[in-house]
Amino acid sequence: MNRHERMNALLELLGERGRVEVEEAATKLEVSAATMRRDMDALADQQLLTRTRGGAVLSSVAYDLPIRYKRAHRADEKEAVAQAAAKLVERGDVVGLSGGTTTTEIARVLATRPDFAEAGPQPHLTIVTNSLNIANELAVRPQIKIVLTGGVAHSRSFELVGPFSELVLQQISVDIAFIGANGIDPVLGATVHDEAEARVNRLMAERAQRAVVVADSSKIGERCFARVGDADVFDTLITDSGAKEAVRREFGERGLRVVAARTAAHD
Repeated sequence: MNRHERMNALLELLGERGRVEVEEAATKLEVSAATMRRDMDALADQQLLTRTRGGAVLSSVAYDLPIRYKRAHRADEKEAVAQAAAKLVERGDVVGLSGGTTTTEIARVLATRPDFAEAGPQPHLTIVTNSLNIANELAVRPQIKIVLTGGVAHSRSFELVGPFSELVLQQISVDIAFIGANGIDPVLGATVHDEAEARVNRLMAERAQRAVVVADSSKIGERCFARVGDADVFDTLITDSGAKEAVRREFGERGLRVVAARTAAHD
């Protein structure tokens, strides 16, 4: 990972958590603490974060948050997951997408599929999302109908949450929903950092005939604050081939079908 990718990954981490310590970020991004301090100092100079004693917090300056969706950390793994997810979608489907870097990649794969891009009098695909950045990217594509849930914008994730989001979701039906997670554990299931996002994500999954949790293998074994669900709402987990076989079996024993997508590096 080069410095630009590392800084994007650090902003992604901050976007998810709001605060991060030097040692924690260095371990997560597999660099030395000294390197992480330099990266944090450089981003602080750009007013993209605020340095604290031992770490950093999100800057009060509104930075260009979509930067974290341009070239995400573990991009190859997320693309592999997205390609596998897109294969489950058929022409005419109503697809639910939560916010997040992996679901953003799924949106991009769907948007460029030739069968969805063909000219015609009616849209070939309907996307229901609570993600502002996904809606923004897909709104320019006339053959994809975009339904935005409404709600209150979450400043760290570009996700819409709250009663307005829930009201819309309660009135619709979705063929397949892809729900991102900050962590997924065989016992606890899919989890995220924010309880409002967890509630909307779970409701979107419940409104779908089929709900799929998508997470690259670095999220496996992680447990975050708010639970979305496990086999009680999801039937499939799509991850990448970095997921260990023993962990895949454990998910399977608890009722989740596991798809481990191969990255380009393993082809």
